[in-house]
Amino acid sequence: MSETYTNVLIKFRERETKGLLKYGTTMDRTDLNLQQWLTHLQEELMDATVYIEAALRDLSNGKM
Repeated sequence: MSETYTNVLIKFRERETKGLLKYGTTMDRTDLNLQQWLTHLQEELMDATVYIEAALRDLSNGKM
């Protein structure tokens, strides 16, 4: 396995541990329906879009 994939897997494990501590459950939870899962996904993607916009702004301002 490449170093890149290994690093990604490590980050996934760390994220799962953090989520378990914060929310008390894993992604194997069964208390959410499809609409709720999709809403969570939408919110995460909206956050990602904001991060991208901020990074693009910083790039265009020569901050990176």
